Amino acid sequence: MSEHMQLSLALCRIGIYTCFRALCCKGPPPPRTEYDLVCIGLSGAGKSSLLERLCNESSDGISPTTGFCIKAVPFPNAILNVKELGGAECIKKYWSRYYQGSQGVVFVLNSASSDEDLESARNELHSALQHPQLCTLPFLILAHHQDRPEARPPSQVHARPPSQIKKYFELEPLARGKRWILEGSTTDNMPAMKESFIQLIGLLEEKDKEPQARI
Repeated sequence: MSEHMQLSLALCRIGIYTCFRALCCKGPPPPRTEYDLVCIGLSGAGKSSLLERLCNESSDGISPTTGFCIKAVPFPNAILNVKELGGAECIKKYWSRYYQGSQGVVFVLNSASSDEDLESARNELHSALQHPQLCTLPFLILAHHQDRPEARPPSQVHARPPSQIKKYFELEPLARGKRWILEGSTTDNMPAMKESFIQLIGLLEEKDKEPQARI
């Protein structure tokens, strides 16, 4: 066998061995960081359908959440364990019992709701932003149902854009010094929805890097 052929066979063996190691000896991917979030908002804001879509599950026939529901929402660099709390009047008063252990907050509001419901959502958000167990956590505030058309019959209201929500909810003075994101959202635009959560993950990672106070 010629020297040239021997060299070619040796190179082939090296290539096959390299491919074999790449396919068979590759270790498991590094685990993704997990964050525990609490998701709150009035009944009908769209919390359940939003989480179902993020998990690639069907949102047909969804009924209002009674008590709470937990969803593991996967992203490329993190898994968000989202605890959704029901928004009915009889449940809201117990929200604070489920805040412990949360690392971030998702607040969903119906941007096309009545003035009365919008005022109720405003009060609940203010309460959450000032709650001792939540006030230092990153917030993602979603002005949901932005797909509602603005030309509506007089008995209905149109969706308020995030700029109006920010002003009406007085977010700038109230949330000064806090980490928060306000975005418009609709379940028909999932790339934008996911981008909002990716921004929240960025805030969670920043908080993880903060030096911990020594006791």
